[in-house]
Formats: sequence, structure tokens, C-alpha cells
Amino acid sequence: MARAHDPIPAARRHLECCWQQECDIDPMILRMRLLRHHGALPQADCLEQELEPLF
Repeated sequence: MARAHDPIPAARRHLECCWQQECDIDPMILRMRLLRHHGALPQADCLEQELEPLF
């Protein structure tokens, strides 16, 4: 059960709202940003190398 001040439901609502918006950012780019944000730099670097030929 969610607490009154639990940020998860609010974050989920925000994410659902964002997903309804049109977005040209590739999901792999978003994944790379998320990995970097979480400090998973080696994984983000590998993903970036996979995307490099596309840009």
C-alpha cells in the first residue's frame, strides 16, 4: 500500500503523462542516459558505441 507522501505513484503518473507526448528520442538513447544517471558507465559506454554508427 502506498503511503501518503510516497513519491512512486507521483513519479509513475508523471512518466505516464510523458509517454503520451510525442517524442523523437530513441529509447536506446534514453536507456543510455538512465545508465549514466545510475552510474553504470561501462554499460552506458557500450550502448553508446552501438549507437555511434547511427549518428
